[in-house]
Amino acid sequence: MAFQIVINLIIAFLWMFLSESYSAPSFIAGYLLGILLLFMLRRFVPDTFYLRRFMKILALLLLFMKELLSSNLEIVKLVYKRKQDFEPGIFELPIDVKSNWEITLLANLISLTPGTLSVDIAHDNSKIYIHAMHIHDREEAITSIKDTFEKAILEVTR
Repeated sequence: MAFQIVINLIIAFLWMFLSESYSAPSFIAGYLLGILLLFMLRRFVPDTFYLRRFMKILALLLLFMKELLSSNLEIVKLVYKRKQDFEPGIFELPIDVKSNWEITLLANLISLTPGTLSVDIAHDNSKIYIHAMHIHDREEAITSIKDTFEKAILEVTR
C-alpha cells in the first residue's frame, strides 16, 4: 500500500513539473491521473489497489462513529430512566482476529464505545473479556460485536 502511495505522489509531482504549473490544482490533477494509472496497471503492481483499503478504513471509521452515537443514546436512556434496572456483567467474546494489532484495535474500539469496557485478553489471544453496563442477551452482544467491529477490522487488515 505504501509503495502505491509513493508511486502516486511521484506521478503527481512529475505531472506538476512537466506541465510547468506549480499549483495545487496541477498537483491534484496529477494525483488523480496517478490514481487512474495505478488502477489501470493494478495487475502489475504488488498488493491490492490502495484506494480499496482506504475505503475500508473509512467504512470502519464511519461504523465506529455510528456505534458511538447509538451507544451514547442508549446509555443516556438507561441513566435517565425512572427505574434504573441495569444488568451489568462480564462476558467472553471469542475472537477471530489473530495479530496483536488487530486484537488491540478491537479491544480499543470496544472500550471507546460507551457502556462497554475490555477487561482482559486470554493468554492464548482467543478471547476478550468485556464488561457491559447493560446486557440484554449475551449471545446478542457477542454477535453484535463480531458482526460490526471484528468483521470491519478483518476487512481492513486482510
